This record gives sequence, C-alpha cells and structure tokens, in this order.
Amino acid sequence: MGYVDVAGIRYELPDGRVLLDDVSFRVGEGAKVALVGANGSGKTTLLRIVAGDLDPHAGAVSRSGGLGVMRQFVGSVRDDTTVAGLLLSVAPPRIRTAAESVERAELAMMERDDEPTQLRYAQALADWADAGGYDAEVLWDVCCTEAIGLPYERARYREVRTLSGGEQKRLALEALLRGPDEVLLLDEPDNFLDVPAKQWLEERLNESDKTVLYVSHDRQLLANTATRVVTVELGAAGNSVWTHPQGYATYHQARLDRFAKLEELRRRWDEQHAKLKALVALYKRKATSNDKMASAYHAAQTRLRKFEEAGPPQALPREQNVKMRLRGGRTGKRAVICETLELSGLMRAFDLEVWYGDRVAVLGSNGSGKSHFLRLLAAGGSLPEPEHRPVGDVPIAPVAHTGRARLGARVRPGWFAQTHEHPELVGRTLLEILHRGDDHRVGMPQEEAARALDRYELAQAGDQTFESLSGGQQARLQILLLELSGATLLLLDEPTDNLDVTSADALEEGLASYEGTVVAVTHDRWFARGFDRYLVFGEDGSVYESDTPVWDEGRVSRAR
Repeated sequence: MGYVDVAGIRYELPDGRVLLDDVSFRVGEGAKVALVGANGSGKTTLLRIVAGDLDPHAGAVSRSGGLGVMRQFVGSVRDDTTVAGLLLSVAPPRIRTAAESVERAELAMMERDDEPTQLRYAQALADWADAGGYDAEVLWDVCCTEAIGLPYERARYREVRTLSGGEQKRLALEALLRGPDEVLLLDEPDNFLDVPAKQWLEERLNESDKTVLYVSHDRQLLANTATRVVTVELGAAGNSVWTHPQGYATYHQARLDRFAKLEELRRRWDEQHAKLKALVALYKRKATSNDKMASAYHAAQTRLRKFEEAGPPQALPREQNVKMRLRGGRTGKRAVICETLELSGLMRAFDLEVWYGDRVAVLGSNGSGKSHFLRLLAAGGSLPEPEHRPVGDVPIAPVAHTGRARLGARVRPGWFAQTHEHPELVGRTLLEILHRGDDHRVGMPQEEAARALDRYELAQAGDQTFESLSGGQQARLQILLLELSGATLLLLDEPTDNLDVTSADALEEGLASYEGTVVAVTHDRWFARGFDRYLVFGEDGSVYESDTPVWDEGRVSRAR
C-alpha cells in the first residue's frame, strides 16, 4: 500500500492571485480520504499537483506506490478516443509507453515490410509482454464485460463518445480499482453514475486496500466511504485546508464546532487587543503629567506591539452564498405531451402528459435513453413550432424516434446539458458572455453582469474563459444563463453532478420558487426527494411512472 503527503503547497493563478496557500495534509496507507469544498476552490488543481500534472510554486508532495488517476473529464469524452485509448490512459506508465511503441511499429509495418522493421515490431511486442500488456488486456476484458457488457476485443476500437457518461466512468473505475496501482486519485468518480453503480462504487472502495484520495459532492457516498474529510476552505489570501480526522457522519457537527471555536478565539483576541490599547492610552495620559509613569507607558507599548506582531487567530473561512432566481412564466396547462413515443433502439413506446408546474424526475440506469428523451424535448419535440425553439445557441443533435413528442402553448425549453458541451461559449469570458447576450437573451451592462455573476459566486471568475472554469463553475453558469433566458420548461440533465453541496441547496431553493415546469434526469438520491412525479426507464425497455423514486432498475438488455 502507498501513501500521499502534501506539505506547504502554494499555487498561484496566471493572473497572480493565490489559489492555494500553505496546504498540508496526509493520506495514510489504505485510507479513503474525501476532498471537499466549494466549486472553484482548487480541489481539481490540488489533485493535479498531487498527480504531478502541475508544479506548485511552493511546498512539496511525496508519495509511495504506483499512482492511478481518473480525471474529471472522464464521463464527458466527446473526441475520437477509443475504449482501448481510455483504458490505456488509466494504465501504469510502463504499459502506456509500451503501447505507443507497438502502435508506431505497426504503422511502420504498413509502410514497409523489410527485415529491420519486422525486428523492431518483434521487439515492441516483446516489450509489451515484459511491461505486462497481455495481462492488462485480460484485466481489460473483465472491465469491459462488467462496465459495458462487451468483451475487450469487440469494444477496443469503439469510440468512447458512443458510451453514456456512466458507462465511461464505470469502465475507468473498473480498470483502476482492479489494476496494480496502490494509490488512486479520483476526481468526482460518482458523476454520471446511476444509483446501482454508486452503490457498487461504495462497496468497492470499502473493500479495497488501496489508498484513495477522491473529490465528491455526493453526501451519501461520502457518508458511506470516507475515513477522513479534507476541506478546501476559502480565504482572501489564498485557500487553505482543514482535515476532519473522522468520517462524514460527524463532519458537519465538527465543522460547526470549529467555526464556533474560531469565533470565540477571535472574540477573545479582540477583547484583549482593546484592553491593551486602552491601557497604552491610559499610561500615555498619565505619563504626560508624571515622569514616573513613562516606563510603564513604554512597557505597555511593547506589550501591545508584541501582541499585534503575534497576530490574531485564524480568520473564519468564508462561506459561499449562492442565490439563484429562476423565474419562468405561465404556459398552457399541458406542458409536454408524448403519444406512443418510442426512442429508436432504446425504449418501447409510451404515453406521457406533463402539466404546467409539475416537477418530474426521470430515473433509470445509464444508457437507457433518459438523456435522449430530454434532448428530444430540448429541440422542441418531434415537429417544433417557432415558439418552441430552445433558448441558447447550443446545437442539439436530433434524436431518432417514432410516435410524437410535442410541447404546449408558450413552452420555451431551456436545456442543461449533462456534459457541459457548449462550443458557442468556448474562448469567451463570463463577463463577455453576459454582456453580449444571444438570440434569446438580451445583453447586460457590465455592472449588472458582474452583480449576476456575484450572486452565483462567479464574480472572481468573470475574466476567465468558459473552458477554464471548474465543472461546478460551468454548471452554475449554465443555470445562470437559463435564469436569464426566460425558459418556461427546464430540462436538467444531471444538474447536481458537479455542484458542491451549497450550490445544490441553492438550486433546490431556486426550483422551489420557479414558475414553470421542470423535467430532470438525476441519480442524486437527495435531490430527487424534491420532485412530485417519477418517470422510470425500466431495464425491460418499458417507461412507467412511480409515486416514489425507483433506484434498483438494472441496465437495459439490448444488442450492443
């Protein structure tokens, strides 16, 4: 087993602002340590420093054992990466290097088949065997079978973007948890996972003897797996960390007790400071009329100076204050109507009526077609009328289906994309996005835009480009754009996946006061409790309604 020791880490952003300051903590052998904190506080940056992707400006990281890393983008891969490429990306470095050599040798063999090329190819295969490549392929066969229901040989050249987000995550997690690395860094491993997969992850983490440092906002997963909790706390001079030495069950009370203690220490310091200043002022007055008091005056001055040089106790960490003002508007009584709607190759035909003001949670396993259903509605339905054009400029891919899905009168859909894929926002700063507006959203003056960003705790990121934001910050910006767009039907695809707990609470409060209809795909057990209808995509291909959340539907059986 391995360990991770982080000592005195300091990291500055390109604009000179200090993101992390004097960050120190330890992940002991076999420990399962959760890294929590506000979106944009530096959790992913800290993981990248531990992984060696970034160099800190001060401090050091030491660790022992092989290191396996799952980065945050897994689950939202949309490029040409294949299944084999994804598995190689989480494999040990020696295997990755040997695979690159085999690939180069194979390409050379295609161009010329002479003896030197054949010998280089033979050597590359020998190096692949020595690195454990063939053993890795046996492991990957198990991983592919468990994660996507296909053997490795059938799946290896398949593009990862054809898998659901949950399937991508499960595949990478299977490889890391079954692999040889003793230390794992997992950046939001539960994102995109359905509830059965989250329960599987909880079981595997608890039974594993690997050392794991992971970022998560899923309170149930934290409660079931974390042996320690490291919190990245917001500070004006740079964010620091506080370590709770126990599990998540006692975390909230310990944090409240700590805040109360810090407040008490600061109150006592302020009282003592006031007393010393009053004493200096008293002796100063007396020294003006009595030379014998001069020594007492100088002693009081020295005492005050040393007290102030020692400085006050640690300042109370700043807490987030996210305020979402989702408005909506009145629509026809029937907001969504589905008549014998069948998502081709996904689910059997079903009928559905969603009424104005309904809160509908769409549940089911990954790959069952839930996101396809939301995307169909986001495009305005089967034959969208002009009034049903979606807000925003994000392109929406067509969804193959039979039957009909249509939207009611004055229903304007607003889509929260699970993958945060917004090519129209790439390269633009947040202030620029709000200031310029789009076809469905009026631009805002700079000052008003800054105030809107401040409500979403995005003011400091106003000059950053969209793609440079953390996953949680991108999620909050998406919700802000929906707020400003005037959408009367919110279609939310896993909206809480990247949100920290404070932001998720704010979203729930915003939805409670929203005057419109909400349809949300979610695997968040806590978030789903706020809905009044549950549309379940069953493992047998049926779509049905339930009065309570249903979390035990398995993966849909179909030809893959």
